[in-house]
Amino acid sequence: MKKIYVIALLALLSNTGFAQVKTAITKSAITFTIKNLGLNTSGNFSGLQAEIQFKPTDLAGSNINATVDAATVNTDNTMRDDHLKGADYFNVATYPKITLKSVSFKHTKGDNYSGNFNVTIKDKTKLVEVPFTYTETGNTASFNGSFKINRSDFGIGGKNMVLSNEATVMVNAEISK
Repeated sequence: MKKIYVIALLALLSNTGFAQVKTAITKSAITFTIKNLGLNTSGNFSGLQAEIQFKPTDLAGSNINATVDAATVNTDNTMRDDHLKGADYFNVATYPKITLKSVSFKHTKGDNYSGNFNVTIKDKTKLVEVPFTYTETGNTASFNGSFKINRSDFGIGGKNMVLSNEATVMVNAEISK
């Protein structure tokens, strides 16, 4: 009888002790800027969803997988947003999600880190280095990062002569631990 209790206890511990901790995003902002006709144009995406398992003491065991719905692109111009959702740009009907998946992390200094991420847009994946800060306050943690991508690497906008190739993306997220 004792063996059954021990086996049941071990089974319970193995299910709870090794379960991955899921985090809830409490706040997020994904914004971008790109030059269009020589002027900075900015916008954002909403509805960030992520599975974040980040531990500064275990960077090799840390993992971030995030997605955002490409159809949430918003530049405060409905006509432009509809164009961005079309086949020449994000083609949201065929490629509804933009994803970011961590490959590795390194600590640089203080609260500063750098991560290598596979970024996938329109079924094209590129490795991108993302420097970011990570801070903990009570039961929350904040990630703040900024990186540049080449839009043509992802087939966004075609051979557009008035749109810069380089876009700056800023990601800010707060999670409950």
